[in-house]
Amino acid sequence: MSFLQDVVVLSRLQFALTAIFHMLWPVLTTGMAIYLIVVEGLWLKTKNPDYYYHARFWSKLYVLNFGIGVASGIPMEFQFGTNWAPFSQAVGDFFGSVLGFEASMAFMLEAGFLGIMLFGWE
Repeated sequence: MSFLQDVVVLSRLQFALTAIFHMLWPVLTTGMAIYLIVVEGLWLKTKNPDYYYHARFWSKLYVLNFGIGVASGIPMEFQFGTNWAPFSQAVGDFFGSVLGFEASMAFMLEAGFLGIMLFGWE
């Protein structure tokens, strides 16, 4: 039996690739949020239209990154149950609460403030 035919190895490989891909987007959106705050502050302070256009342009990419982060994060929660069912059964009472809290705080707070930023711009 070869190394890549082992179910445990394939499960870990699948989760590792999903996690690596997912973790790119939260880090990028965190950095972009800081950049957007700086650019928006400079626009409000100086009224230079270049800052306004930069804020508008980068906010579109921020929304795209946020969507990719959400779309790549949801499968990770399902992989805990499908790839590691005994682990989920053993620690599910605690781990499910933590994942639910993380998902509600990360997704709802980010989505809420993103909506405030985009719809409250004018």
